[in-house]
Amino acid sequence: MPNPAIRRLHEAVVTGERPKGKGPRDVISKSWRRSLDAGIDPEIHAAPLVYDAGDIRDARTANPMNPLLPLLSHTLLQIADETAHIMVITDADGDVLWRDGHRQVLRQADRIGLADGFRWAEQAVGTNGIGTALATGVPTHVYSAEHLALVLHEWSCAGAPVVDPDSGRVLGCLDISGTARALHPATVALVAAAARLAESQLTLRMRERDERLRTRHYRHLSRPGALVTPTGRIIGGDQCLGPRIRLPEVGDRVSLPDGRMAAVDWLGDAYRLVPVGTSAAPRLALTLLGADHPFAYLDDVRITLSLRHAEILTLLASHPRGLTAERLSFLLYGDEGNPVTIRAEIHRLRAQLSGAIAAKPYRLTCEVAGDFLEVRQALTGGDLSAVARLYQGPLLPRSEAPAIRRARDELEASVRSELLAKGTAEDLWSYAQTSTGHDDFEVLERLVAALPPGDRRRAAAVVRLNPAYE
Repeated sequence: MPNPAIRRLHEAVVTGERPKGKGPRDVISKSWRRSLDAGIDPEIHAAPLVYDAGDIRDARTANPMNPLLPLLSHTLLQIADETAHIMVITDADGDVLWRDGHRQVLRQADRIGLADGFRWAEQAVGTNGIGTALATGVPTHVYSAEHLALVLHEWSCAGAPVVDPDSGRVLGCLDISGTARALHPATVALVAAAARLAESQLTLRMRERDERLRTRHYRHLSRPGALVTPTGRIIGGDQCLGPRIRLPEVGDRVSLPDGRMAAVDWLGDAYRLVPVGTSAAPRLALTLLGADHPFAYLDDVRITLSLRHAEILTLLASHPRGLTAERLSFLLYGDEGNPVTIRAEIHRLRAQLSGAIAAKPYRLTCEVAGDFLEVRQALTGGDLSAVARLYQGPLLPRSEAPAIRRARDELEASVRSELLAKGTAEDLWSYAQTSTGHDDFEVLERLVAALPPGDRRRAAAVVRLNPAYE
């Protein structure tokens, strides 16, 4: 039965009377007021249904906590089942996405809508462990008559919100609920610890994504400005800009904390932030490895390259002393080449690059950087960790130009042989993420042998080897 003192307080509050004696806990009192202001009827019988079966499948898949479900179930489900409770996981709106636990309690939960697809926000069902934890942003327990709805006075629950370290927003709530007057203090602590565990796993995954972004866009990190995630976190470059920036909803300019303006440039999976008026030496940076759609940066301007222009720039970057039209034509077309065609292509390319190509012979007149050039340099220096980090795939994989095919094959063979001979498991795993390394039998076998059982990378290598691997 509910605590009589709390029940009397509850009756006084919902009837508008002045409570006698000591009031409820401050968190409960404030929640009751929010719930009543939201129009919640204490006589409500169940939470509202907001998802049908098809919609909830999509909501589960989209929620960032979905990959953590096995971990959370392992952490919470055993104690929930053993103590006649159930585990509930909701999204940020308090909508139940997953639940499991003691079978008899699950049947009782069905009667109040504590089930998949039902909403448990305070605005939907009043004070409860899920909704109040989401409303306050801190782990919260609600016992018996502390619930606003009378139908919930047989229940007690403890909820803890899970915050996304990437966006800073609440992703959902973890909850343990049961038909008891109170929860064991260890249960309350366990729910809060499980939420922190979920956040630590999300942080680890976020840092892995950040490292991939920094690797992919490493050439921008030596330039003025910063590398910014789609959620506005600054992960490289000028850290003085702060940990996070508010990205513009429209336009390509943003106001910085120090009052300056900055240009915002979309890189495909991250943003580059460049303070307006920043001066730097002209520099051409080429992105050609593994690129079906190659591009370059000339200073702060992104340039999309046609395949032919990317081939020309590859050859000019590889021959800093320059190439004649005849030599370029032969390298690109073989004996069938026509220097007139090359001159026309160079004319168009010079317009794109603001005249950064000189003639007689054709050569680049600005500072040049390129992902394939840096891989070559790392190979020469024996820095295999840099090779593995920088090599994103074959050089211009769509090109059929004789000189590009030869350069592509030589670079691929050098990277593969060096990593197989001297690379660490981490180096080989990086190579296995490229298009040529993904199904490389020898590389995958080496990974299976080198990585410990239980390592997710080893499991992925085994899957790729099947059915060849036994």
